[in-house]
Amino acid sequence: MYSKDLAPIPEHRRTWGTWNYAALWISMSLCIPTYMLSSSLIQGGMNWWQAILTIFLGNTIVLIPMLLNGHAGAKYGIPFPVFARASFGTKGANIPALLRAIVACGWFGIQTWIGGFAIFQMARLWMPSLETLPQVFPDTWGLQTGPAICFVVFWLVNMYVVFLGVDSIRKLLVFKAFFLPVAALALLFWAINAAHGLGPILQTPSKFTNTTDFFHFFFPALTGMVGFWATLSLNIPDFTRYAKSQNAQIKGQIYGLPTSMTLFAFVGVVVTSATTIVFGTTIWDPVILASKFESKLLVSIAMIAVALSTLATNIAANIVSPANDFAHFAPSKIDFRKGGYITGIIGILIFPWKLIADPTGYIFTWLVGYSSLLGPVGGIMIVDYYFIRKQLLILDDLYDNTGIYSFSNGFNRNAILALLIGIVPNIPGFLTTIQVVPMDAFPEWISGLYHYAWFVGFGISGIVYWGLMKNKK
Repeated sequence: MYSKDLAPIPEHRRTWGTWNYAALWISMSLCIPTYMLSSSLIQGGMNWWQAILTIFLGNTIVLIPMLLNGHAGAKYGIPFPVFARASFGTKGANIPALLRAIVACGWFGIQTWIGGFAIFQMARLWMPSLETLPQVFPDTWGLQTGPAICFVVFWLVNMYVVFLGVDSIRKLLVFKAFFLPVAALALLFWAINAAHGLGPILQTPSKFTNTTDFFHFFFPALTGMVGFWATLSLNIPDFTRYAKSQNAQIKGQIYGLPTSMTLFAFVGVVVTSATTIVFGTTIWDPVILASKFESKLLVSIAMIAVALSTLATNIAANIVSPANDFAHFAPSKIDFRKGGYITGIIGILIFPWKLIADPTGYIFTWLVGYSSLLGPVGGIMIVDYYFIRKQLLILDDLYDNTGIYSFSNGFNRNAILALLIGIVPNIPGFLTTIQVVPMDAFPEWISGLYHYAWFVGFGISGIVYWGLMKNKK
């Protein structure tokens, strides 16, 4: 129950100030998936201001549970899995930890595919035969041989970094902090120049002909925007446990999250809109866009930089967290390195190239899908901390299998029941979205709940949990 990594951070080691949290969010927000998030909305039919507004609203909404869950980390110095013990039980905390870990594995796969595809775009310029290699995978996989080879190569690089340890990535994180803002500005200037000013870009109309069609796309898209950081809204105590004060983490997150996400998303919107004007087709993937430039050297430099930047983001954001979660599940058998390898394997099995092949898969299947799992967890933890515990936790009992948070053999059955009840309403919509069942298999109002998956799960699980625990008291 207790280890050096899980122990509360003593006050003299809580040194993160407002700028540290703002910088953290700026660094995490400046990534290729953020760019693709905004450009996918343009591809889906929105105009520039509709896309920006959707992203800003989504990040403002997810900021609320981010701040609420971050409070316990800053107050008690505890990480996410330990905080989850208060509501799910000392053993039951593995349920939300593993749910979060599986989602992080998916993000690892997506980032690894982006980095591998960047290597492919560079390599094919110097070795054209890479594009015409015989097909070895089934057509249903949607995977060509050349990109697959580069994906595996980049995956092996990630696994080698896991073998070396997280410290080996520090210099790459510094490189990323300088490179991506410069690259973003370069892309922005290219877009404005190629499209002959911002005017034509901002005048690109919405593809929605009526309000009904717009809102049919808007609400799932908004849920996807919330889902983008749904994982961090749970495990934010992993970061806020180092805060100098509550004020520092609150201000830092308010300054850093909505602003950096919206500004970088604006770059994605402008550049994607410009591609429609310049190339006559909407290119929502920046790696594919960069590959269209004429200079081999320029494309090679850009693709190497994208790969290195993606590697840094991947290890910091998508390996450290799930590796620790898997280690928390069986600390005597799984160390950080083994947890990292497990993450890497699941990241392949999730078929990341299919998730981001088009905006529909990226937003409606991936982002909305996992938000339906994490929303209920967030609702339970917030209700427990603020309405049941009144922000008061007994630290010693969080590390004691026989304390008040042991509930029934280490599991809080009320939390597990509330979690399941919050997930169930979104299952019909998920099944129709991934086309496992026909679109008309369920009444439209039931399958339509999936469009609001995070909100539905968060609200239902929170209310059910509050009722169950209140009656128990």
